[in-house]
Amino acid sequence: MLLKPMLIVLMILSLTRLGLVAWQLERVQEADGLGFIFLQGLRFDLVLLGMILLIPATLTPLMAINVRLLGLWKRLMCVYLTVWVIIIVFMEVSTPSFINQYDSRPNYIFVEYLQHYKEVASTLIAQYPLQLLLAGIVVPLAAVSFYRYMKRTWLLEAPLHWPYALALMPVILITCAMMVRSSLGHRPVNPSTVAISPDGMVNDLALNSTYTVAYAIYLTKDDEHGGVSYGEMDRNNMLQIIHEEMLLPDTAFISPEIPTLHRQQAGQVRERPYNLVIILEESLGAEFVGALGGLPLTPNLDRLSREGIWFSNIYATGTRSVRGIEAVVTGFTPTSTHAVVKLNKSQRGFFTLAALLRERGFDTGFMYGGESHFDNMRGFFMGNGFNYVIDGKDYANPVFTGSWGVSDEDLFNRAHEKFSSYSPEQPFFALVFTSTNHSPFEFPDGRIELHDPEKNTVNNAVKYADHALGEFIDRARRSRYWDNTLFLIIADHNSRVYGNSLVPIEHFHIPSLILGGGIKPKTINILGSQIDMGPTLLPLMGISSEHPMIGRDLLRPELGDVPGRAIMQFNTIQAYMEGEQVVLLRPEMAPETFVYEHNTLTPQRSDASERLIDKALAHALFTKTAYDEQLYRIPSE
Repeated sequence: MLLKPMLIVLMILSLTRLGLVAWQLERVQEADGLGFIFLQGLRFDLVLLGMILLIPATLTPLMAINVRLLGLWKRLMCVYLTVWVIIIVFMEVSTPSFINQYDSRPNYIFVEYLQHYKEVASTLIAQYPLQLLLAGIVVPLAAVSFYRYMKRTWLLEAPLHWPYALALMPVILITCAMMVRSSLGHRPVNPSTVAISPDGMVNDLALNSTYTVAYAIYLTKDDEHGGVSYGEMDRNNMLQIIHEEMLLPDTAFISPEIPTLHRQQAGQVRERPYNLVIILEESLGAEFVGALGGLPLTPNLDRLSREGIWFSNIYATGTRSVRGIEAVVTGFTPTSTHAVVKLNKSQRGFFTLAALLRERGFDTGFMYGGESHFDNMRGFFMGNGFNYVIDGKDYANPVFTGSWGVSDEDLFNRAHEKFSSYSPEQPFFALVFTSTNHSPFEFPDGRIELHDPEKNTVNNAVKYADHALGEFIDRARRSRYWDNTLFLIIADHNSRVYGNSLVPIEHFHIPSLILGGGIKPKTINILGSQIDMGPTLLPLMGISSEHPMIGRDLLRPELGDVPGRAIMQFNTIQAYMEGEQVVLLRPEMAPETFVYEHNTLTPQRSDASERLIDKALAHALFTKTAYDEQLYRIPSE
């Protein structure tokens, strides 16, 4: 009884998608995505239908037990479905104009514009009169036609027997829920699922515009729920503090429109810059690293720490992988809401190391053993400078596959194969993200001597991850790309951040190591953050650049004379640490200052506390401002 309206909606969405593909056929063919667009398009159209029908379809058998109730339900459902057809048709009719303006299906911008309907209405009347006329004809025509059709043909005319109705309800509920989820894997689909091309508009064609706007509203709702305010500060004062804490002269800043955009000079001039490989180790906190005073689980990393630039005092910005990606790949500071990997305004045009390096001729990519659409990683990367993504489906004969994808050794084997395929003249950048060290801690047998008697524990997973890392580095060292490549090995966060402190700072401590051609061993004990890695790497690669990252180059000699700093987000609390002094910012509460010694926060107030509080608040406010106003980017040419 629901098949006919479903088919009508699918037909509407398929026909409009066909029209959009025909319009953008050249770009679709360049992306080699024709079949994919229609196959995934059907998938996401069913997702939308599942969302629309989940509750009413489940209730329909119950309403069909009684004749009177059935008649009333029929009228209500005709109106309900007609309203959805109006929305769907309106969104699809609006899509070509939106693509013309923004090169994507309607998204958060569309939602924002709805809040300014007067200004938008005048703009539409002036610029898009024909489109408005078309919408004024097509939308009412579709609504009236659909409503009349539904009144004539839809729903049962005879009531259902109650045992049959009750048996039918869970079947419909499960069916609709599976349509919404559209996956038997760990995670439901999202727009990142269709991010197969660097051309974001082509990826968007596999979606439908009602879904993209609904998803944008969903993310905006989460943003508003999670984004807390820690206080207020004059904008100029805030930016002045940010500039001062970057420890750069005023002449380094080059753009009033992008306040933190600045020039950074290469440490040494190279005819060809180094390649860059960032190995982001899943959940590798200092407590597991022998060289940082932790358990003896990382003999390979401990050995390598004596062969490169070892940063002994680096802190993660958060407790989730996307937060680590945000800090290491973009240099962006944390907030109490989602990382920028998942936020609407950062899906295109947001600064990343990949975007900067791609402009300099680097081939840029992301390698992962699991599902890259998790946490919208694929979508974010493909929209912000990455040329390719390799994930779990791209491994032909993996040695081992667990809940989170192929093993780390499979990942590193594929990475080595990819890096070896480049000619010496082709520079490359890759983010290689491991996943073995994640609950349920699955890895191949026979690789390590177990630390714990039970195999699937975090300690054993760390030891295996270290084994796979060591094997890869030893193999890379014998390759032709080693001498021209820098490797950053750094954790995304700790395995489990817990403790009885307001912020368990000791569990934010992570390893960080730079290896590769020409690197001379040294240890850097300066307090630092994941956000400092990008500004440290670029000069070391031999690249002079202009970028908005506010982190510091930790290899600058003069930094030895100033206290380092780190910023950590723990739920809604943000910690700003400078040397041993810590400020905690909490919503609806006054900032508090502490001394951090021996893994303990001790309340303390001093003459310098007010200035430190200003620094903490400035960084918290800058992050929100930079995101909201889209100030974290490189200017368009």
